[in-house]
Amino acid sequence: MGAKLGQAIGRARGGDDLVEAHEINVTPFIDVMLVLLIIFMVAAPLATVDLGVDLPASSVEPQPRPDKPVFVTVKPDLSVAVGEDVIARDTLTATLDSATHGKKDERIYLRADKAVSYGDLMEVMNLLRNAGYLKIALVGLDGRS
Repeated sequence: MGAKLGQAIGRARGGDDLVEAHEINVTPFIDVMLVLLIIFMVAAPLATVDLGVDLPASSVEPQPRPDKPVFVTVKPDLSVAVGEDVIARDTLTATLDSATHGKKDERIYLRADKAVSYGDLMEVMNLLRNAGYLKIALVGLDGRS
C-alpha cells in the first residue's frame, strides 16, 4: 500500500518515470483490413458480369430431326444461305416461302459460325420474324462428350 519514496520524489521534481512504448499498435490496422476484405468479398461477385461464353456447344439431348429440315446459315462473311444456296438478304422471305411451301408454322433451323457477332445473328432472326417464321431453333455442336 505504500509507494516507493524514490518515485514520489522523482515526480515532485518534474521527472516522468513512465516508459514510452516504441511499438506500433496494429489492432486498428487489422480491423480496417478485415472490413476491406469483407467489402471486396461482397463486391467481387457483382463485378463479374462480363463472362466469356462459348455458345455453340450444347449438352441438351438433341430433338428428333424432321424429314426435310429448313436450315438458314449465317456464314463468317455474314452472307445468308438457305439450305446450301447462298441468297441475298432481301430475298430471304421468298426463298423460305418456297422451301416451306408457304407453311409459316414450320420450324426454321438457324445456325451461325462462331465468328458471327450476336448483333448480326439477331438481324437474321429479325428478318425471319418479319417474314412470319416464329418457330426458330438454334443449331449448335453436341458438347456432351
